[in-house]
Amino acid sequence: MRLVWKLLRQHISAPQLAGFFLANLLGMLIVLLALQFYKDVRPVFSQEDGFINSDYLIVSKRVSMMGGTSAFTPRELDDLGRQSFTKSLAGFTASQYKVACSMGIEGVANFGTQMYFESVPDRFVDAAKDQWHFRKGDEVVPIVLPRSYLAIYNFGFAQSRSLPKLSEGVVSMIDMMVVMRGAGKEARMKGRVVGFTNRLNTILVPEDFIRWSNQEFAPDADASPTRLILEVNNPTDDAIARYMQQHGYDIDEDKLQAGKTTYFLKVVSGVIMGVGLLITVLSFFILMLSIYLLVQKNTLKLQNLRLIGYSPARISLPYQLLTVAMNALVLLLALAILRWLRGYYMEMIWAMFPTVKDTPMWPAYVLGLVLFVVVSLLNILAIRRKISRV
Repeated sequence: MRLVWKLLRQHISAPQLAGFFLANLLGMLIVLLALQFYKDVRPVFSQEDGFINSDYLIVSKRVSMMGGTSAFTPRELDDLGRQSFTKSLAGFTASQYKVACSMGIEGVANFGTQMYFESVPDRFVDAAKDQWHFRKGDEVVPIVLPRSYLAIYNFGFAQSRSLPKLSEGVVSMIDMMVVMRGAGKEARMKGRVVGFTNRLNTILVPEDFIRWSNQEFAPDADASPTRLILEVNNPTDDAIARYMQQHGYDIDEDKLQAGKTTYFLKVVSGVIMGVGLLITVLSFFILMLSIYLLVQKNTLKLQNLRLIGYSPARISLPYQLLTVAMNALVLLLALAILRWLRGYYMEMIWAMFPTVKDTPMWPAYVLGLVLFVVVSLLNILAIRRKISRV
């Protein structure tokens, strides 16, 4: 192969290969940077907390001075579910019995309070299945608390009474005893805080637990939903606000604006990735043009090599190795530049939003590897096909 390479490399154009290399590098870097930037910046706008996705809106009825029911009727649920902006819809299921909770350390209760539980279908809760589950007979119920509750305790209740402030990690280790009363029955269970959420101002438990406990302690109570969790196709759709206004429903405007920002971020990232892919495709054609010109200039040499017994696969191998090596170098250099750029902008993000978690880079690595494999295979097949025609 060394002799074949010495024979065929004479007409290689360094400027053409350099053009392919730079164009491919630019396209690869734009695609990977757009994906990684979207993954890094999205938590800033969507307020991701690992339990409730930012594409969900919480819908409730306005409370009027005249009172009245705040529960949603089946007809209202059906009408909202048929709207063009609705992707999926479910109601909150509330506990219909009395709940008391005491918290302490090493079995000694420090304080207690009356409370309530709510649940949504498990598909709306982004939690690990080994943490978020309940079956009849279990002694522990998993609980997700609002972060606002912890803030109220730390900066209100605890500060005014000279009590120690609690972090999320400490709360997860505190012993919790849940007492449920209703229908002439009483039961005690352990509670375990598995996480905190910014999206909901409620105490969330698994749906299977609510169904079992309501059946056990309030079998005749009305469990019609008073709040809904709504997944929308496009948070920027003006029809959402119009519909809610016309029907007297309330939604959290801050969450809606966050959803709109996340949607625009997704669109912009998609457009940038599309531009990067277009540049990558153009670089592919630049390389193919260079290879075709090489083959055209070396037509006589290639024909002589075929006549003395060289196969098309053996003749095309030097060109194929050249393109694969250049693609590999492009991938490695693009990943190195990506890590450097990410370190630069993440310092600014963490300076403004210290609580933003570091996101993994493996999706960008996987995408880069996929692009490398696809482009290399296309190069190999195109070169083999061109030389076979000589």
